[in-house]
Amino acid sequence: MTYQQTLDWMFAQLPMYQREGKTAFKKDLTNTLALSKELDFPERKFKSIHVGGTNGKGSTSHMLASVLQEANYKVGLYTSPHLKNFTERIRINGDEIPKRKVSSFIKKHKIFLETQKLSFFEMTVGMAFDYFAKEKVDIAVIEVGLGGRLDSTNIITPELSIITNIGLDHTQFLGETLPEIAFEKAGIIKKNIPVVIGERQKEVETVFLEKAVQTKSKIIFASDLNNGFKTDLLGDYQKNNSKTATVAINCLNGFVVSNENIQQGLLNVVKNTNLKGRWQVLKNSPKVICDTAHNKEGLSIVLQQLKKEKYKNLHIVLGVVSDKKLEDVLPLFPKEAAYYFCKPNIPRGLSESELQEKAYRFNLLGEKYLSVKKAYKNALLQANQEDIIYVGGSTFVVAEII
Repeated sequence: MTYQQTLDWMFAQLPMYQREGKTAFKKDLTNTLALSKELDFPERKFKSIHVGGTNGKGSTSHMLASVLQEANYKVGLYTSPHLKNFTERIRINGDEIPKRKVSSFIKKHKIFLETQKLSFFEMTVGMAFDYFAKEKVDIAVIEVGLGGRLDSTNIITPELSIITNIGLDHTQFLGETLPEIAFEKAGIIKKNIPVVIGERQKEVETVFLEKAVQTKSKIIFASDLNNGFKTDLLGDYQKNNSKTATVAINCLNGFVVSNENIQQGLLNVVKNTNLKGRWQVLKNSPKVICDTAHNKEGLSIVLQQLKKEKYKNLHIVLGVVSDKKLEDVLPLFPKEAAYYFCKPNIPRGLSESELQEKAYRFNLLGEKYLSVKKAYKNALLQANQEDIIYVGGSTFVVAEII
């Protein structure tokens, strides 16, 4: 199979949570463990850091990878979802996995993958672990996909676990309350492995403290400490992620990382890891900002940041997925903006008509468009040089205009 045929097979034949939603969610690790055995347990052949949480886990993962690269380590980085290319999910020192490696992995294991009925995410995790093992990385930063306890990445025994924060997201899988969600996220805390919690939150800190006692794990709340460095990632909300990454590096045993490595790593995240979509300025005059924030907590922070910008008029290109609790997120958006409602080009996307109708109930007014690109094009036509265009609501909306 060619690379494109390989991707078509992966996307079309097997369920994928990011596109399909609940039907792709697996409630145990049986498949991942079976694939690990088939691959001769690649996750045991490299050291790792496991990063979970509701918001900020992707940025924090990229920060950690960048810092470790500055310290001259060979660093694997596994994140999800991708914005433009599947290969973004699996990187070593910022370089994406070669397309031929993707094709050869699927070709070699296709019969097993079909027989075992692995999901898109399960096989991608196996591919990443296999690639990191064969390339002999010094350490890999592994971002949790969904939740923690039952996430496919949770077969690793890391050097360090990190949970950035807890918010109400994916409640159909993880629970309706913060403590229920925290319980699932805390599932990545392993016996005698230290854990860094990015933010001390009264509603959930007991969950983490009790889990740490059970596993005899040293627990550190990064928000209690003052250390942290500036980062090249824009947006005030990155300060928390920077602090979490700094504290985590200082808790990592067996690796020599200087303060200068930390400082330079955090200042060169985009250069070192090619991170996109976090308060990314795409153009000026008019200024266009995109951000992948998509849940209540993430959008609250990003929209507060937007208030600090100076502009004459505000234009918002907005699209969401169908399982999003709109009554939680739509009240966060400014009423004075002009809206361009659209549907991200995935089966899980909410129709532009339904989004427009629901937004109207919160006095968010604007036109609907058949695609993200048409909505964005019309925003550019309507905006003056002194205006700002914000593009967001979903990772998939941002992906279509980057």
